[in-house]
Formats: sequence, C-alpha cells, structure tokens
Amino acid sequence: MKLFVENLTHVDFSYLDAQRGLLGESWAANLILDGSLDNQGMICDFGVVKKRVKQWLDAHLDHCLVVAREMAGLESEQTQERTAITWTYPEGGQLHCSSPAGAITLVPGETITPEALALWCREQLLALFPEQVKGVQLEFVPEVIEGAYYHYSHGLQQHEGNCQRIAHGHRSRIQVLRNGARDSALEARWAETFRDIYIGTRAHLKAGGDTHHYVYDAPQGHFELSLPARCCYDIDTESTVEQIAQHLAGQIKAAYPQDAIEVRAFEGIGKGAIATA
Repeated sequence: MKLFVENLTHVDFSYLDAQRGLLGESWAANLILDGSLDNQGMICDFGVVKKRVKQWLDAHLDHCLVVAREMAGLESEQTQERTAITWTYPEGGQLHCSSPAGAITLVPGETITPEALALWCREQLLALFPEQVKGVQLEFVPEVIEGAYYHYSHGLQQHEGNCQRIAHGHRSRIQVLRNGARDSALEARWAETFRDIYIGTRAHLKAGGDTHHYVYDAPQGHFELSLPARCCYDIDTESTVEQIAQHLAGQIKAAYPQDAIEVRAFEGIGKGAIATA
C-alpha cells in the first residue's frame, strides 16, 4: 500500500550554484509513503504525516542556505554553534557567509538539484514514522511560471522567525500593471534586474566597493554575508515582500509619472504583496 500527499508544503531557501552563485529557490514538496496497514486500517494518519514532514523540512531546509559539501572551490568550517562557508565565483569575487549553525545546511554531493536534495531528505525522513512505514519517496517540484520571474535572496534582521537568516530566498513571479493592463516588457526588465540577486538593506551594509559586506545581529545570533557588488541590489528598508513591492512601484512610477502603477511581487509560491503608485 502507498499513501500520497501532494503539495504537502513549500520550501523557500537559497543554495550555491556552481555557475550562478547564490540562488533563491521555492519548491513544492510531494510525498509518498510505502507500508502496511495498522490496526486503524492506515499506513499513517495524514495529520501526523504533514506535521512531522513539515517540521523536519522547516528545521533543515526551509529558510536556510543549502550548500553541497563537495562543491568545487568550497571551504567550510562547522562547529556546534556556527557554520561558515567561503566560495569563489567563476568570473571572480568571493562569497562568504557566517551564521548560527541552523541557518546553513551542508549536504553531501557536488551540486544541489531537486532530485539530489530529495534523496538526502528521504534517507532521514523514514525515522520519523512508525514501523509499518517501510519507505519514503519525496519529490521537490518548481512552480511552473508563465511570464517573468526572478530568483532572489535576502535576510530580515527584524523578523522573529527563520526569515531573519541572512541568506535565504525565493523564486518569484512579478506582475506590473500600467493603467490596469499588464506590461510584460516592464515585468521582464525587472525580472532581469533581480536575476539571481541579493536584495540587501543599506543599514546592514558595513563595506561597499567591489564587495558588499552585510552584518547584523538578530534573535538567532550574529550574521555576516559578503559577495560581489554585481550580485547585490540595495534598498533603504528591510527587504520584506511588502517593501520590495513598494520599492518597485515607486521606481516604475518615477519612470511613468502620468500612469497608475500596480505591482504584484510574489514571495515564492502563491503569496506576496501588492503596491500601488
């Protein structure tokens, strides 16, 4: 017998790509359990499945920076309290991140892919279930997006939850309306501007120039991130999706002062903010 749960949860995180660098991502998680029936006639209660898997993904993947241990050019240092990584971009410049241990997840392998990450998760998820569960199949699925979208990473110092982690991210749609009509050219332009970007807060920027160095203390601890300036886009506020939408609406309004502007900025799958100008 098999039990399946489609779209069990969404995971929003960032990872290091060997060519593109720091990359925000959002995936839906689908799950299948193999096993025999218990005395209730179930493999496992749906409520138990959803709760346990979501809690595990929240702790080990969601809102984390995920890094393949054997990635070429990677240096890592890990203690019980902290994790630090350093990696060199192919075109020059380095990324360095130092965070409380739970904010960076080091996984086996050379690359991060939906398949490789799902395999690593599956090997550990089986221990969460009763003995009649004999196997776990996990699938990560990127959202199918028609139109413009971008990958971005950020950190929210003032957030009380895991969003405070300095390098987590999302794969997000963008919709721009001028006078009530979608403007695909503007959507594509801003998606390209935000392609594989780190959206930083200027108050966190401790050094500029060719390398941007962000530092802040949050409830979970001390966070630092350095990366090439070409990979950054700084704003005056915290980079919440509400503030990102408002920033975009303001920038577009400045270019088209006679038009009514509406921006729908997504934060991952199925959620986001609307700003008008």
